[in-house]
Amino acid sequence: MPVAIPPLGSYDHVPETKENLDWAELVTVDLSTYNTPNGKQELAKELIKAIREKGFFYVKGFDIPQEKVNRQFALGKQFYELPLEEKAKYTPELEQGKINGYVPAGRRIIDPETGIRDRTESYNIPKFTEDFKHEHHSIIQERLSEIEDFAKSLHSKVLDPLYTLLAIALELPEDHFTKIHSYDIKSEDHFRYMKYSKRPAEENARIKAWSYGHTDLGSFTLLFRQPVAALQIRDPLTDEWKWVKPQDATITVNSCDALSFLTGGYVRSTIHRVTVPPKDQQHVDRLGLLYFSRPHNHVQLKTATESPVLRREGYLQNEFEKSGNPVPTMEEWTFSKQKWQRNRKNDPKNYTATILPGFQEQVYDKELQAVLKTQEALKAQEAAA
Repeated sequence: MPVAIPPLGSYDHVPETKENLDWAELVTVDLSTYNTPNGKQELAKELIKAIREKGFFYVKGFDIPQEKVNRQFALGKQFYELPLEEKAKYTPELEQGKINGYVPAGRRIIDPETGIRDRTESYNIPKFTEDFKHEHHSIIQERLSEIEDFAKSLHSKVLDPLYTLLAIALELPEDHFTKIHSYDIKSEDHFRYMKYSKRPAEENARIKAWSYGHTDLGSFTLLFRQPVAALQIRDPLTDEWKWVKPQDATITVNSCDALSFLTGGYVRSTIHRVTVPPKDQQHVDRLGLLYFSRPHNHVQLKTATESPVLRREGYLQNEFEKSGNPVPTMEEWTFSKQKWQRNRKNDPKNYTATILPGFQEQVYDKELQAVLKTQEALKAQEAAA
């Protein structure tokens, strides 16, 4: 007989930290004014200021009830309570750059000095189109229609308005970005449940971060509010790391690589990391709920030089165009970077690998740079001995 799926129950968020952290000052884009007279024009100004100056911002007024959000958190929590052998049945071919399904913890060394590995699990659910199969554990499979409705509401109520506002800000036709991010065309969008498991105090004291500085490869990433402080952004203007404060009834949004390529670098792909939480939150797990939006797979990531704004400001070429290399499609870029992410080893050269001709990765953390420099010196000494 089939095993009965337990009810989700309620999801209780842990208390916010009481520590006085160096919070980033981020703009809040209120979509409740989107359809008012002059609403789009005013919001477009706010959005472009946010992604030019910080690359991170909050969105509110998107008409998705908190109850539905909490159900998704509860679903993620229930899935991660499964035994590892059950979750592992849904692990894709990670070495080939595939990520839909379960990605187990412990694949990355997060502290090269001590060899401590990550405790990060993720479960990625692709678009609900004929391009993707949906074969999940029963906890997810039996609630798939609810997840589908939730994911599609993020597209229609959050992403479509943001892409429209970005087009207005760049003086492009309003559908310029929505038509290359439409839901029904194949792209590698995915909805994610992500868990950072708590660590012993002695490990947290040794490691520098739970994940080092990086950029996301798509267009926009949506992160629902969860109260464990750990997300930090590197301020583009000062290069200082700032904490991102959880804000009630908001989604935290960051701009990513694909939008930077499509705008010749005018839109920032924001550097961020997940660091060790403050001491009053280190005893709890950190559960995240995210959506990664990406252009259609066939879209070539060339600069939108038809934008009057980009022409006036002189943002007419991205990294591939400047170097004279072929401009990749989104599919080529996605699987090249994902393959690098999944196969990266504890070798300094891998942190600055060429993802595709014309684009070389970087090390964004001074702490990691110091560790890698020490490692290179030790290797040189061993080779000379």
